[in-house]
Amino acid sequence: MENREDDELPFPDVGVSKPMAKFVRQPSRANRLTKTDSLVGQIILSPAEKVHFLLGGDSQFDDSIQVHPLFCELEELTVSPTGEMEWSEAARWVKFEEAVEIGGARWSKPRVASLTLHSIFELRSIISKGVVLLDCNAASLDGIFNQAVGKIADEQKLDATLKDEIVSLLLHKHRHLHELRKDLPLMADKKLQARRPSVPSRSLITSSSSARFPSSPSSAGFLTDYSDDVPKKNKAFMRKLPPGAESAVLLVGEYEGLERPVSAFIRLTNPQVFGDLIEVDVPTKFIFFHIGPVGSSEANKEVGRSLATMLVDEVFHEVVYRSKNRENLLAGVDEFIDNVTALPPGEWDPDILLEPPSNVPSQESRKKPEPLQLEHVDLDKEELEYLQSQGLVRTGRIFGGLINDIKRKAPWYLSDFTDAFHVQSIASITFLYFASLSPIITFGGLLGDATEDRLAAIESLIGGCLCGLIFSLFSGQPLSLLNATGPVLVFETILYNFCKVNDFYYLTVRFWVGAWMGLIMLILCALDISAWVCFITRFTEENFALLIASVYVYKAVENIIKIYHKYPMSPPDVMNITGDCFCTPSGGNFTGGNFTGGALNWTGMAANECSMLYNGTVEGTGCLEEQTPYEPNVFLMSVLLASFTFWLCVKLKHFKHELYFSYKVRCLISDFSVFICIVSMTALDWASGIATPKLSVPATITPTWPERGWTVPIFHENVPVWLMIACSVPAALATILLFLDQQITSVIVNRKDNLLKKGCGYHLDLFVLAFLVVLMGYCGLPWHVAGTVICLNHVDSLRKESETAAPGDKPKFFGIREQRVTHLFIFILVGLSSFMTSVLKYIPMPVLYGVFMYMGTAPLSEMDFYHRIKLFFMPAKYQPDHIYIRKIPLKRIHIFTLVQLVCFALLWVVKMTDAISICFPLMLIIMIFVRKSLDNFYTKDELRAIDAVIPPFKQKKDRKSMDFEEPMNTPDAKSKAKMNISEELNKSGVWTHLTQGVDNLRSRNGQFQLVPTQEPKMSSGTYTAL
Repeated sequence: MENREDDELPFPDVGVSKPMAKFVRQPSRANRLTKTDSLVGQIILSPAEKVHFLLGGDSQFDDSIQVHPLFCELEELTVSPTGEMEWSEAARWVKFEEAVEIGGARWSKPRVASLTLHSIFELRSIISKGVVLLDCNAASLDGIFNQAVGKIADEQKLDATLKDEIVSLLLHKHRHLHELRKDLPLMADKKLQARRPSVPSRSLITSSSSARFPSSPSSAGFLTDYSDDVPKKNKAFMRKLPPGAESAVLLVGEYEGLERPVSAFIRLTNPQVFGDLIEVDVPTKFIFFHIGPVGSSEANKEVGRSLATMLVDEVFHEVVYRSKNRENLLAGVDEFIDNVTALPPGEWDPDILLEPPSNVPSQESRKKPEPLQLEHVDLDKEELEYLQSQGLVRTGRIFGGLINDIKRKAPWYLSDFTDAFHVQSIASITFLYFASLSPIITFGGLLGDATEDRLAAIESLIGGCLCGLIFSLFSGQPLSLLNATGPVLVFETILYNFCKVNDFYYLTVRFWVGAWMGLIMLILCALDISAWVCFITRFTEENFALLIASVYVYKAVENIIKIYHKYPMSPPDVMNITGDCFCTPSGGNFTGGNFTGGALNWTGMAANECSMLYNGTVEGTGCLEEQTPYEPNVFLMSVLLASFTFWLCVKLKHFKHELYFSYKVRCLISDFSVFICIVSMTALDWASGIATPKLSVPATITPTWPERGWTVPIFHENVPVWLMIACSVPAALATILLFLDQQITSVIVNRKDNLLKKGCGYHLDLFVLAFLVVLMGYCGLPWHVAGTVICLNHVDSLRKESETAAPGDKPKFFGIREQRVTHLFIFILVGLSSFMTSVLKYIPMPVLYGVFMYMGTAPLSEMDFYHRIKLFFMPAKYQPDHIYIRKIPLKRIHIFTLVQLVCFALLWVVKMTDAISICFPLMLIIMIFVRKSLDNFYTKDELRAIDAVIPPFKQKKDRKSMDFEEPMNTPDAKSKAKMNISEELNKSGVWTHLTQGVDNLRSRNGQFQLVPTQEPKMSSGTYTAL
């Protein structure tokens, strides 16, 4: 007996082969519910629920179906200048729409497609009533179109002649925009104008088909049927397509031989490449054609645009791959309509191009049902689990945290080297090498002045190299770069002055301080004290990061001002000089010049010039002290170099988002921005010939102080035993200093925003740092710790973004390139700097000052603290859409920011005051308690939005039950849950009139209905759907 199930369905499947097993075995839950909905009406599923079942909710979900990215191409039927019909490319989609601009013979800018509701509804009618082939096995276009048109002929009772004409029409040649632009670049405009859509006559079809199709329409191959030329594929555009992409081609047009439209949607079982069907060399998976009678060209094109836009939609795209029958496709269309936004015609111009958004919201909620929140979600528990995954919860075992860090990082160790094979790593090395070298040398010079050359530039250089090499190979977070810091310089100065006053041998005392520091750090590591960094929230870390960034900018400006004092713009004031000064050259008299008895009159001139020019000596009461010769252009050139370097670094770093050149070229310029700036500004300085201050690197690897070697005596006659034990007191203070510097910087590097995948290593970092402190003390080298600003710039230089971006799509941030190679090579180059003095001596110091200003300002864009400060000066209507602005009243945001500003000011005062700068680490601890006190004034939800919730200092075993509200059953939610567009549209009977138009679309009690009228009329474009 014949099965009549399809006849009972509201939209019978046409051209769909259904497996008979479905009627023998018990159907899946999704199919049972769908049948009940259609046949009985007891259980009604919304389109969204049907899509959820299709995309994973069904127990018979088919994992074998592979969903590929889609490239869609829309083609119109046109008549070429030679009088032949052909399918001309009109638009294409990878993610956003690009249309052919006929006048300019080019592609338009990518845009968000604006669709008319009429075209979407008409497309739904086509899918519900037209031919749908979801399992087409034909191997050629000839066979595909014959199969589809054959079913149309059976339904619409077409005669054999018209059927052959339609097949011939579909098999005409395809022309793409890139072919015309290559063949006739000067005539492309006229040729495109001539190829505007026109109505093909039946005589043209007949003559063309007889000439081009001498054999029957069932010939075997596509190319052998009518194409004598090898198809020209658009190889350049292939780079824009994601790997594994397939294609969909949509053919629309009008034909005078038709009285009603002919349409078909075809999904091929085996995708394949069909000659010149599309412009790129990818297999075709979907084919859609919609040809109507005369006068329907624009309406047909809108239908094609609607389908193409839906095919690149993330949800419908997957639905169309997994659909088993027509009902699944209709559910996908209805779900798409559910999420469409309509704009009223009087308030929007459909011709305006909608720019692609910077951030597209996730569509996962459309794919999977949102779970009902029947149970309270314990956010505190989730935060605790996150801290445990980061190693920020004490294990209760000796070295438990260290062991977990090693287990966490060991599987990634090999990939830490292989992941560095990218040009971005080279750019990062060139940038951070100069950014690390200059502070190390500057720090060494200041340290040499403070310790009378016991520790100086060469010691700082070698110490930085050794620390960097060891830390890069064995640390838990190799993205953290070690550097010399200001508080360490203050500590070294105090310790040296103490030893000098009491006649203690400084280097040995320093060794014992380092030994005690290593022991204390080892104890802290054994007790998992690094887990306490969980109390450091954005409140503290951004205060710390902004302070260090500000110091970078401040010191850069301060050094430029020092150049002004050293090279003044005005000549020395000689008006107030009393007495004379004479320069007596060595070797006696000489002729020429203003001299008296063999001596030059040197009044008002620099004394050191006499020695430099004539190797002479000065005598007299009017002699000036030795000073730099008068060079008025040095300061001006220094200001220009620093300013141009800063400006150029900022512009080139953001060059990635400019409109010039290809994306790969822009990325290359952006990655190497700092290196390009240093090279170009150095060349400019060399060409100017002005003697600006240059980078000075020690040329020999020998200790600066001749009475010391490369190791320090552990015991010394001037260091008594009691002092060795007493060194534990300053060691404890220094440990706090290094511990907080290191761990706060690690917290900033390990932020969630950076999307790190290889885990953290706070305990392992502290263990390696303990070893380095002891090693540096024994070798008599400066201590190094993670530098905040350098680490932030290191992370920023290794940002990973999608390399293949669809036209109009913004590159997506994928995380950081986590590896050890950049860290390793940066400090290898630092160690080799003494052998590169012949090159480095040409680099002007003002250029490096400009780089420091850039490094200090670059992290500001990522700081919420900085953005909240700007809110003070920003009207409410211009404020950005941050999460904390949505959830917290503006006044309370300002109060939080003011408290943070006061803390920042206190940190600045302590940091910049030499007498108390050693207490800087203690101020950071105070910041944590200040932030903890804010828990009494802000709710947890507010703190989660603006900062983070500090975990309790001691976890309670018995937690009190927390009050929570049940999910609100709002009318809007209720109506949305019950809304079923499929059912409402079926009831309205509107699909019988969609080919003529729809008059009214209205909403009643949250349920949308299409209400037909006596004479339904609706012009295309009355409503625009987004």
